[in-house]
Amino acid sequence: MPEDMQLKLQGHRDAIDGIDRQVVELLNQRVLRDGGYDEAAVLEKVARFNPGPLSDATLQAIYNALMLAGLDPAAQATDPAIVDALDQEIVNHLNQRVQHASEIGRIKHANGADYYDPTREAQVMTKVCSLNPGPIKNHTLRSVYREVISGSIALEKRLVIAYLGPEATFTQQAAICNFGVSLDYRAMKTIPDVFAEVEAGRADYGVVPIENSTEGAVFHSMDMFIESSLHICSQVYLPIEHCLISQSPLEQIKEVHSKDQALGQCREWLRKHLPQAELVDVVSTAQAVRTAQENTSVAAVASELSAQRYGVPIQVRSIQDREDNVTRFLVVGKTRAKPLGEGRDKTSLVISLKDEPGALEKTLRPFGSRGINLSKIESRPSRRKAWDYLFFIDLIGHYQDPLVQEALAELEPHCSFVKWLGSYPNLRD
Repeated sequence: MPEDMQLKLQGHRDAIDGIDRQVVELLNQRVLRDGGYDEAAVLEKVARFNPGPLSDATLQAIYNALMLAGLDPAAQATDPAIVDALDQEIVNHLNQRVQHASEIGRIKHANGADYYDPTREAQVMTKVCSLNPGPIKNHTLRSVYREVISGSIALEKRLVIAYLGPEATFTQQAAICNFGVSLDYRAMKTIPDVFAEVEAGRADYGVVPIENSTEGAVFHSMDMFIESSLHICSQVYLPIEHCLISQSPLEQIKEVHSKDQALGQCREWLRKHLPQAELVDVVSTAQAVRTAQENTSVAAVASELSAQRYGVPIQVRSIQDREDNVTRFLVVGKTRAKPLGEGRDKTSLVISLKDEPGALEKTLRPFGSRGINLSKIESRPSRRKAWDYLFFIDLIGHYQDPLVQEALAELEPHCSFVKWLGSYPNLRD
């Protein structure tokens, strides 16, 4: 990139840094002031204050993220005019930020950069959290800035995000958690359909589940990486709260429908509280709720969002066997995330070992000898011949890191197959 363009980029980034300092400070002031507005009035007001270019819907999503956490317990009753002035200042600063971000995007896209930059987004989240004096929690601040970034991208291009549907599933929640509400979402029937949609260019990115902390790997997603040309661009960790959703009380429930993973995550609760009910595996949690909507003897295991979407009552909340029930989702696409460094990247590989004594030990030694942490090793039948296995490996580090490159070079002679699946930010809320 020419030097004059680099100077322009830096000028816009410096301006954004200054705006972010002010916005973080103003947001923390905002949660300490109670102007007596209800949520609907706040959303109407900020849309009225909005000069653009941010859309009203994006601005309301930003304030929804802020209001979801609620006012701070120390918040004091404040003259509504003072709160209005504070909101107007926040709205103005956010629109100024988006204008600078759009200029950065215009320069970068003219030089071949992608609209979605997971590494840059991770850097922004780290920065705003470092600026945060409280009382806002960093989790809330990240949710606010997720919508700010989503709105900025939408002004440049309405990216299409394919996800394992139907609507109101946990995968849709994970997709929105990663990309915000301002982009376009497309529900797909199967995991292969998600990959196909992105590979064909009909969607820009896809979101699929890969593993759950209780039930383990989602093998359909793992299998797709063997042949697909897509890369892992990012990851999302989503806490999973399952609800028992039905029109009937527990004693009248004869069947419990859900996806196999969801039923497995609630196995002990269902055995204890609904021993008489038959467990029925269906294609999605949303389909289970639709069946419960039509049949009063059926209950579904699904999310609160699904219950709201289809208008079926929640009989019991939080029925998962473990409170720390979390599902990890992967964002797939053609983007290659740049390194964050300092151990904040993760790399995923799939390998097949040569049929020789000590092959697995020889494969793992290059990582251990260099102090590279392997955070996951999962075996999977290769489907090429009986008792032949593939090993899916997650390691801490980026594919471009010199030590990772050295380890892979030492590993390859002991493998019949090595495929890099992606390197991406490894940050969690």
